[in-house]
Amino acid sequence: MTQNVAAEAGAVPAAPCPEGKLQSYRRLGKLDVFDYYLSAPVVLAAVLLPLSGLTGRAVGTLSLLLLGQVLVIMAMVALDDVTGYRDGSDLANYGPDHPLRNKLRKPLVAGTLTEREALRFAWTCAVAGAAVWALTVAVAPHRPLWAVVLLAALYVVSLQYSYGLKISYHGFQEAFLVALGLILVLAPYGLLTGQYTGFLLVQGLLFGFGPLMFGVYSNTNDVDGDRAVGRPTVAALVSTRGNAVFIGVLSAGEYLISVAASVTGIAPWWFALVMLPAGCLRLRQYVTGFRGGNVMVARRTGFLVHRLSVVLLIVTNLLVGAGGASDAGGALGALGALGAGAS
Repeated sequence: MTQNVAAEAGAVPAAPCPEGKLQSYRRLGKLDVFDYYLSAPVVLAAVLLPLSGLTGRAVGTLSLLLLGQVLVIMAMVALDDVTGYRDGSDLANYGPDHPLRNKLRKPLVAGTLTEREALRFAWTCAVAGAAVWALTVAVAPHRPLWAVVLLAALYVVSLQYSYGLKISYHGFQEAFLVALGLILVLAPYGLLTGQYTGFLLVQGLLFGFGPLMFGVYSNTNDVDGDRAVGRPTVAALVSTRGNAVFIGVLSAGEYLISVAASVTGIAPWWFALVMLPAGCLRLRQYVTGFRGGNVMVARRTGFLVHRLSVVLLIVTNLLVGAGGASDAGGALGALGALGAGAS
């Protein structure tokens, strides 16, 4: 049985606000969590060199893609908050008995927004996001069917993440988070270039691991609330030790993707070396969370890992563009030239 803590919330005025409405809507849309939007600079770096690949039309397309992405993700997370408020899981995870969470991050729990206001915000963002992405496809330099289908599928599934079909309540949360990051890299690149590469697929997977790896630590912290409402995250389904093993496998697997790409020639041979700092920081995240017992600190470290990975992917793309995807020597030479110029 789930706990419907807000059956009448749509008709009841919110409690006196400790902050302004605009700030509450910003929190509802999770605009402070910008990590999903870092796919744009990764894609930009992938098409930046040679400079002939960067046209005004390409910049406009990428800008529209990013705007639509912000709108769709704000709709997704707002609907997630509505569902979490209705079933009581957010009250359990962000309520007064949970000192590690700030309930203002959940405006419905804090009473700074009503359910009706949250739904209006979510659907306004969803409609606007659909319009912006439709315009994006219309003006894009290329429109490969696979890229258009991926973008459309991402739009539809995002709105069903924890609302409507509630796919995250049916065992697909972790897979969705990886797919979200993957598509946010592949689809824009396809619309800009009309093609995809194996190396870009690797980058998309690594980008998708970012949301996944701070998501699984959140799930570890929220396990009691998720179990209470029947949300089957891996953390809620397995034992504490099983969850630690699962996250350990993910942590190692992320870096092994880089190694496999380098060994097989999908990526430059030096790619795994470039990504090594992110792999080391990921190890530190795991030790902090499961050896040190500081799950929420480990979650915050996950954001740092993701942001570092993005920087390393951008550097890699610039080097590959400068030296050629198969010319490792040229890429390393470009790195040396950059260093000499800086000195």
